[in-house]
Amino acid sequence: MAMSMTAASGAFAWTVHQFFERDDMALTGMAAAILLLFAIQLRGLRSRLRQMRVLKGGMEELRAADSAIRLALEDTKRKVAEVTFAIARKSDAQEKKMAGELHIIEDLVRSFASNMERTKEYAVLDGRPRLAAPNHAGAQPEPVMLEIIRRALEENRVDLYLQPVVGLPQRKLRFYEALSRLRSEDGAIIMPAQYIRIAAPAGLMSVVDNLLLFRCVQIVRRLTQKHREVGVFCNISGHTLTDAEFFPQFLDFMHHHRDLAGQIIFEFSQDAVLAAGPPEEANLRYLANLGFRLSMDQVTKLDLDFARLKRLGFRFLKVRAGILISGMKDAGAAVAAEDFKDMLSRNGVHLIAERVEDEKTVVQLLEYNLDFGQGYLFGEPRPIREIAEANDPRAPASPPTATLIPEGLARRLAG
Repeated sequence: MAMSMTAASGAFAWTVHQFFERDDMALTGMAAAILLLFAIQLRGLRSRLRQMRVLKGGMEELRAADSAIRLALEDTKRKVAEVTFAIARKSDAQEKKMAGELHIIEDLVRSFASNMERTKEYAVLDGRPRLAAPNHAGAQPEPVMLEIIRRALEENRVDLYLQPVVGLPQRKLRFYEALSRLRSEDGAIIMPAQYIRIAAPAGLMSVVDNLLLFRCVQIVRRLTQKHREVGVFCNISGHTLTDAEFFPQFLDFMHHHRDLAGQIIFEFSQDAVLAAGPPEEANLRYLANLGFRLSMDQVTKLDLDFARLKRLGFRFLKVRAGILISGMKDAGAAVAAEDFKDMLSRNGVHLIAERVEDEKTVVQLLEYNLDFGQGYLFGEPRPIREIAEANDPRAPASPPTATLIPEGLARRLAG
């Protein structure tokens, strides 16, 4: 660049000399110097122009970056707003669920108090309670047993047990069946066969069912947080199904918990289903429309209207292993055991063999290509606390329950 500028200055000086036809070195030198200064200024101007272009490009990049930052901030604000809204919506949903649960609890307590007053007529003779401290709950006469049941309910000594239902032939855990047990004051276990025949005539069976159903929903929600592929059969007695006061409230409760439809299967006895009239059938269909599957157990007659069961939402049928192996004709089945499962499958019903007690029975049942099995061979009923500790030793025995009821009863409802 310097050589170019020097050459340009020399050329300019020669031009001046020729134009003015003077041999004046001073003038020539001055002209060259002027031209050199001009060139330097021009070079500086070009350099500044380049710098300005670079600066302009940098400013444009900064403006673009600023615009990107603004867009990112707006996007972040939008996402924060969405998260905030989602949290608020979830909180609102949880509040609704809690309100539904509290509503159920209030109904349970109201029903409990009403039934407790009514059963005093059964439990008192000549102004004195009939209960003498029992050593074994199962060996008491009916009035004494009724008082034991009443006290067990009053103090919420209603325990939830779970028994596994496995897939065949792999024997993989697929479901649990929830079962209720009562405890007397001395710790004796009162089985359903012992208390149902006494509690039902006294109007206490709905209290047992209601407490069991409420706790079952809580337990299912906790158990399925890690194992959503495992469902729970929850038994509902015929007394509860026909309870015109409670069952609609129960349906509303399950409507708010329909996210558990894939995990809860409601189970009814064959007698309860056969005795169901139009109102009960409508209730069953409502449960099915919410997405809950239904199951029938205590099956002794196999001449069933399977199309009706399908319409009502029944997807499982539990039949004793002994009936499937040797008692199909006695149970009124229209087909042999090896064809019975196929007939059920055509109606969308899975067959569960229950009361499977030994390996020989399993071998015989596998010939019928059954879906599931249940019985002491695969696991006996265990208290929910043992199941929870086996899955997670740090897990609490039961989820908390709000205390809008007497403290002692609320604490025991929470487990």
